[in-house]
Amino acid sequence: MSTPRFLHLPPGVTPRKIETPRGTFAALEALPVTGVVERWPAILLPGLTGSKEDFIAVLQTLAQSGRRVLAIDLRGQHESPGPDDPEAYTCAALGADVDVLAQQVGDGEPVHLVGHSFGGLVAREAAIDGRTKFASFTLMGSGPAGITGKRSEHARWLARTIPESGLDHAWHAGFEPQAVTAGVPDDIREFLRKRLLSNSPTGLARMAEEIVSMRDRTDELREIAVPTLVLYGEHDDGWPAETQQEMALALGADCVVVPGAAHSPAVEAPETTAAALVRFWNAAEKHALDFHTV
Repeated sequence: MSTPRFLHLPPGVTPRKIETPRGTFAALEALPVTGVVERWPAILLPGLTGSKEDFIAVLQTLAQSGRRVLAIDLRGQHESPGPDDPEAYTCAALGADVDVLAQQVGDGEPVHLVGHSFGGLVAREAAIDGRTKFASFTLMGSGPAGITGKRSEHARWLARTIPESGLDHAWHAGFEPQAVTAGVPDDIREFLRKRLLSNSPTGLARMAEEIVSMRDRTDELREIAVPTLVLYGEHDDGWPAETQQEMALALGADCVVVPGAAHSPAVEAPETTAAALVRFWNAAEKHALDFHTV
């Protein structure tokens, strides 16, 4: 799981609850500390066992570029409630949530959409379904189809373990030993425990199934006229680097490899990641405005 290095909220970042026709979503909202909101807003979606807190380290920098930025807990994830129906947690269903969130957050303006890992698969559904015209789309440490390697093994373990033994067992048998081995500080480790246990068991198990079984939709995404960025850490242990490179090439997308980062560049290299996103967002906005003035 992504492990935030700190939990205190930077200046300009505030917890929010966003009420929508599809339910209530917990968010961290970032606004510029100085200056005004003059650019299009952005929504950030976390990975399978993550949460909005995975973006704490980049929120202030992103907002300071002159925009409202919202990091979201997906339905059933951490502080966003969700039902016991497994079908509420497919990528398509979660993508429909993102559509509603984007329309509400944008309030008539296009919205930049970023999805990390599993969140990238969810965001892709929203981009392809066409209900919302996004300002740009970023796949962060995400791939064209189901995840592979050790992370796929872990997701399959989650999908089996949670229905059989519950979230508490998953913490003690899997997540806690990893955190201890990695030397995660006590306060962060306690947050990770509370976060995992606050997930919907039904939701997390179904999302774990989804992340290993998603089909490749690169061809469909390529048909969507939206500026796209593929961004990943040079040591990503999720989707292989060559897979993400090939996806970017097939999409005609910009591609940024973040030095020193692994699967969670927003945590591991926040300033480099934030700078890359701001450059991409600004370029996408300039292109859109130039197009409309021609």
